Amino acid sequence: MERSLREVARGIVERLQAAGHAAFWVGGCVRDMLLGLEPEDYDVATSARPEEVEALFPRTVAVGRAFGVVRVIEGPHVVEVATFRAEADYQDGRRPGRVTFADARADALRRDFTVNGLFFDPVRGELHDWVGGRADLQARLIRTIGRPEDRFAEDHLRMLRAVRLAAQLDFRIEPATLEAIRHHARLLERISAERIRDELEKLFAPRCAARGLRLLQEAGLLEVILPEVAALIGCEQPPDHHPEGTVWEHVLRMLEAMPPEADRLLPWAVLLHDVGKPVTAQRDPATGRIRFFDHEKAGEEIARSLLERLRFPRKDIETLAFVVRHHMQFKDVPQMRKATLRRLLLRPTFPLELELHRLDCLGSHGKLNIYDLLVQERQALEAQPRLRPPLLRGDDLIALGIPPGPAMGRLLAELRDRQLAEELTTREAALAWVQDRWRDLCSRGIEQAAARENPPKAAPSRSRESTKPPPGNTPPASPRAGSDR
Repeated sequence: MERSLREVARGIVERLQAAGHAAFWVGGCVRDMLLGLEPEDYDVATSARPEEVEALFPRTVAVGRAFGVVRVIEGPHVVEVATFRAEADYQDGRRPGRVTFADARADALRRDFTVNGLFFDPVRGELHDWVGGRADLQARLIRTIGRPEDRFAEDHLRMLRAVRLAAQLDFRIEPATLEAIRHHARLLERISAERIRDELEKLFAPRCAARGLRLLQEAGLLEVILPEVAALIGCEQPPDHHPEGTVWEHVLRMLEAMPPEADRLLPWAVLLHDVGKPVTAQRDPATGRIRFFDHEKAGEEIARSLLERLRFPRKDIETLAFVVRHHMQFKDVPQMRKATLRRLLLRPTFPLELELHRLDCLGSHGKLNIYDLLVQERQALEAQPRLRPPLLRGDDLIALGIPPGPAMGRLLAELRDRQLAEELTTREAALAWVQDRWRDLCSRGIEQAAARENPPKAAPSRSRESTKPPPGNTPPASPRAGSDR
């Protein structure tokens, strides 16, 4: 029978201790266990050197030999085992220049926060606390081990990690630690975009996104990392549409209403959907009304730039940029033609767009009539399976002799509209319609090409020579003849 991750992690400690080495669970797994949470992973710290760890376990991968880190693998489970160490000479705000193997206490003192500096022996059931972590867990505080300035100078990303941990655990950041983050916030500009993004994705997990955004702003990091989102603070909105207040308050309300099981991209869609408002805001001088003309178009460009800067995957960038660009379409749903509405319902991004619309409503006026209508229409559409897959695809048109190109694209789009409007419901009817439509397009194309190649001759101009009458038919002289010309 396959052992659980917890059993595997305990077994690793047992084997290390049986071989004469000190070994403990450390870090987040101990913190979560004391908070009554199920750890997602387990880390082990030991006096054993990397080569001794590799000799004790049949499947290992050395991932940081200079740091004494070895991964021990059993079935689907992976546990990181690290030799006790002390670190010094940080020069790049990320890595130590010098690592020396040490004892358990020295290993605890090199760590970032007190709540992550606890060591637990699962064999003897003993907790070792050299940093005051247990008291801070009880007080629900995030505090650095030692001077916060020193810890943040060693690894600048720890400032963002403090905010992320406080958001995830619903803790407060200890005042001296918070003040140091504010003072040194600009150091994050030296950190790679990928590391920043990875922390932000954890910070903006649906269950803690609202807390995360507030803490990011409170700690002075929002302006440094996401200035486009910081611009939402104080951006006023018309009170008849947005009684909640500014765009910032609107976004916070949306994040608070988000279900914890939401799609991982939904918090980003919320953060970015109105990011174009600050740059498009206009106040009517006559009425004082605030308007944001084409803010969704400006927002798409800003969102794309922000996501590219953070090195998001291309698929995520395109999805979020599309959702931002089209989020205003939902107000037009009651007036949409059936085919247009069904196209919206069948978009791959529709589930994300629909949930964004729901939160958009809950974060402002609270009316869900369009959302309810869309849910009903989606259910009705799912009950008609013949409408979901297209009746014909590009290969079918090629088989009919229609070449790939813009004309084929237009044909497929028009065919899809007719299918969604239930004007065409079978493959046979679709084939017949395409053939007729293609013949019509070809005949019109031939006529247009012939017209381009053989333009109609211009009517002869009324020059004196052309208007001169044939001999013998000279009209009588008129005193106004010259003026007629």
